[in-house]
Amino acid sequence: MAQPVVLLGAGGHDVCGEFPLARIAAVCPVLLVDPDPPAWTRPYLAGRLAADPAGGTGTAEAVLRYMAGAPVGGVLTWSGEHLVSAARAAARLGVPGLPYETAAACADPAAARALLARHGVPTAGPEDGPEATDGPLVSAEAVVLDDEVRIVALTRTTPGPPPARRPLRHCVHAHDGLLHNRFLRQCVERAVRALGLSHTVAHLTLRLTARGPRVLGVTPHLPGDLIPLLVERATGVDLAGAAAALATGRHPDVTPTRQRAAAVQFAYPAATGRLTHLRLDPAAADEPAAERMVLTRRTGDPVTAAAHADPADRLAHWVATGEDAAECEETLRRMARHLTATVAPTAGTYAA
Repeated sequence: MAQPVVLLGAGGHDVCGEFPLARIAAVCPVLLVDPDPPAWTRPYLAGRLAADPAGGTGTAEAVLRYMAGAPVGGVLTWSGEHLVSAARAAARLGVPGLPYETAAACADPAAARALLARHGVPTAGPEDGPEATDGPLVSAEAVVLDDEVRIVALTRTTPGPPPARRPLRHCVHAHDGLLHNRFLRQCVERAVRALGLSHTVAHLTLRLTARGPRVLGVTPHLPGDLIPLLVERATGVDLAGAAAALATGRHPDVTPTRQRAAAVQFAYPAATGRLTHLRLDPAAADEPAAERMVLTRRTGDPVTAAAHADPADRLAHWVATGEDAAECEETLRRMARHLTATVAPTAGTYAA
């Protein structure tokens, strides 16, 4: 039987975390480090350590004590907050993982940006003016092996209104033409090497500008927002399984087995206030290309308008599959008609 993989934190919501956790648990037993694990994680766990996943040296010591009776095969996290702890734990356990310096840089956006700039990787930040906010957003979903960077998919993101600009939609298309763009590929490869990433799944966000792609951020772990689900539905590549394999010293098979498209859309409140009505028409279940449509808030909840929202304010999400991005977008539009929501505005606020 495969040795367990240590997962530092699962996140507080099952909306985006259950899919990758289920995939990892199908590959190897999962030992969750979390003082109070969410109930939705329990069916997928082989064990639990009641320790702070961001505890640094203390986390590593807790895992070492556990190993006295049951060796583990690797360490994983999908939270930037726990990157440094994961690196320390992997080093103490003698299992594959990010070097401490790499994890520390990636956990600090300013440090990562400075390191990328030092290596000549084109970046975009607030100080770059319009270039930082204009142009399409694309994320490269990469699997980094010994000396090879495999871009297994590209995620196209539609942002919401400023200043928050939270994602409204993500779409993955197996035949995205940018997969063959050498400038984007070179930018991704240079960013990976500048940060010293190896044996990891990485999510690199880029802005496509008139001067070429510019790196906005590098996440050296599984992405959120159901992107692993979209990649699997569009290409057949299991990013979560790949992350587990890399964490335990194995090379994953990331050969595409599908040539389709998949997309997710998130619904945000139109106003800041209290949610008084939220309903999903049962007819949504009849949409033939619908993967899922899920309510993520309840009536009575306080919510924040899209312009200032965070992911916890999302009212619902829905996933569609199709032959291409256009087909997915049409399905997403149809599915949106099945959702109705009303917010009683807080005094002094207005609709966004």
